[in-house]
Amino acid sequence: MDRPTVTPDAWAHLAGATPARIALGRAGDSLPTAEVLRFALAHAQARDAVHTPFDAAGLVEQLAALDLAPVAVHSAAPDRATYLNRPDLGRLLDAASRDRLATVPAATPDLAIVIADGLSATAVHRQALPLLAAFLPWVRREGWRLAPVVVASQARVALGDAVGQALGARAVAMLIGERPGLSAPDSLGVYLTLNPAPGRLDAERNCLSNIRDGGLSHDLAAFKLAWLLRQALRRQVTGVALKDESDHLLVDGRAPMLLAD
Repeated sequence: MDRPTVTPDAWAHLAGATPARIALGRAGDSLPTAEVLRFALAHAQARDAVHTPFDAAGLVEQLAALDLAPVAVHSAAPDRATYLNRPDLGRLLDAASRDRLATVPAATPDLAIVIADGLSATAVHRQALPLLAAFLPWVRREGWRLAPVVVASQARVALGDAVGQALGARAVAMLIGERPGLSAPDSLGVYLTLNPAPGRLDAERNCLSNIRDGGLSHDLAAFKLAWLLRQALRRQVTGVALKDESDHLLVDGRAPMLLAD
């Protein structure tokens, strides 16, 4: 009787519980060919996510249709190669963007929303608008005042600080494409910062991560963002001083219709 080509892994029964690459089996001293090919595909998808051009103009058009008065800005990184090699420039607005934001009427909004390409434009194209659609009902329910939504190209997380300060916002939420992983090239992150200003530390932000199909759902992410914003405005803190305790309010794993104190 012929021996099997692939030797099964003893952990195979656990593989269905995680997208991590475990229990792949063996072909001699190597991985099975099918698993090598799956890994190569995942690696290619991650690279594509980093280098896929950001359709900022298309996103601005969609936001305008929602009456969100979008404003397009650009970081000080003039192109993708510079952005990847100079993270510091991705945290700064270019001169034209600073001038553009200076013309936005000051109204002391409760929240400025920035949608940025980050390291995965693919994530933004797939997740940003569905998340925004799930979050806007919370904005209306709480009576929060929004600044014009900003669409930022070649942006890092800290660019939101400069945008939030320029708009005079009490808080900024940066929706940004996360670094692609080998199981999630389209994951969106949200970073919430109170009293945004250049120089804010990462410890002063709250992060919601892995927003995607198969990860944190749009509805649940919107609920968590609303909870964090409400508590941030009330307690006047974000970051390590504000722990996400919104899970205590979930009903059968779903977000309730109202926020509790």
